[in-house]
Amino acid sequence: MFSEYLQHLIYGYYPYLAGTVFLVGSLLRYDHGQFTWKTGSSQMLSSKNMRLASNLFHIGIIVIFFGHLFGMLTPHWVYAPFLSAGTKQVLAIVIGGIAGVLCLAGGAMLLYRRLTNPRVKASSSMMDTAILGLIVLQAGLGVITVFFSLGHLDGAMMLTLAGWAQSIVFFSGGAADYMAEVSWIYKIHVFLGLTIILLFPFTRLVHVWSVPFGYVTRRYQLVRKRG
Repeated sequence: MFSEYLQHLIYGYYPYLAGTVFLVGSLLRYDHGQFTWKTGSSQMLSSKNMRLASNLFHIGIIVIFFGHLFGMLTPHWVYAPFLSAGTKQVLAIVIGGIAGVLCLAGGAMLLYRRLTNPRVKASSSMMDTAILGLIVLQAGLGVITVFFSLGHLDGAMMLTLAGWAQSIVFFSGGAADYMAEVSWIYKIHVFLGLTIILLFPFTRLVHVWSVPFGYVTRRYQLVRKRG
């Protein structure tokens, strides 16, 4: 049956394609295109509302990333003794909903600026605009899933999606079967998320690999006045 084949293709094989391109593409770009390894900041061209939009966007997306990372990949038995699936679902709805709105608002402001400010638009590549548009769309879909999740406060849907993610990451097999009865909104959300991962190495998003964690442990610099 074609629908079953498509389901296995998208949710069984596509994640590995996206993950492979993500890792190999990032390494190749770092090795062969280091001069393109940058954020491509446009703040110097126009700083109006830039700080607010950037802060909203980055705070939201960081919370979303780590929420998905630990929420989806932590096995249920790890937190079951002190946190029920239903309680975890409510926490995900509240925290994820707030972070999603922040990311959506900040991203929409940045996208509007990129499309309407002549100087910023002239310095932006098609991929710059496309990837930002996809992230804003993904944030919007994520906010919509919150309303669908209100109908699954027992946490069953969250456990199903977590089961799919863990099957993919830990190579346990049968991942696509988890998505068989999942609502269409979650399926689109997952597919778009995988697509963003696939496109990651070809966009300015690679700058996240350059987060300066070394500054946390760097020794203080002594600055003396000239005598």
